[in-house]
Amino acid sequence: MHDVRLFASIKHPAHPHQRGHMYISIRQCLINELDILQEIGYETFAETYSQINSPEIVHSYLQKAFNTKKLLEELGNAYCNFYFMYLGNELVGYLKINDAPAQTDINDPESMQIERIYVRKKHKAKGLGKILVDYTLQRARKKKYVWLGVWEKNVNAIAFYKKMGFIESGRHSFQMGDELQSDLLMKKIVNIKQRTAT
Repeated sequence: MHDVRLFASIKHPAHPHQRGHMYISIRQCLINELDILQEIGYETFAETYSQINSPEIVHSYLQKAFNTKKLLEELGNAYCNFYFMYLGNELVGYLKINDAPAQTDINDPESMQIERIYVRKKHKAKGLGKILVDYTLQRARKKKYVWLGVWEKNVNAIAFYKKMGFIESGRHSFQMGDELQSDLLMKKIVNIKQRTAT
């Protein structure tokens, strides 16, 4: 179990220069919390992609990625980990990170993959996504780099990851329902010693 608790300065979405302070906790999702994971997975994916994909494509992806059997397999895989983020007592987002051989591409033992990082719509623009990325980078400190795939049309996410220091390193295809889409592969070096030793 990997838990972190912090007292963080949170942005006000409507007034970016105003900040408040809240307790944030990030903890690993347990296998008996599958229903909660399904709920936030469905909700945040639909919030993010329903406006830019057809309902049929979104529904098809959700049925494939968040069905009970698949989530049980992933929750039972030691190389695949889900984490919940709480703002106070409220579940506001989640993170999925993979080590090799559970990665969706690359499968480099010296890397860690961010497969999913989502924050509920009403809590966006508070800096919570940055906290989840920073948490991943801390977890990956013994790796060489962290990588992720982001849809080429998701310009907001691409800009966010660039701001976090990720650079484009390639492309791969991503099956979204019946549609084959193109993802940018982005990575960030997290361990200079590992990089210079190879």
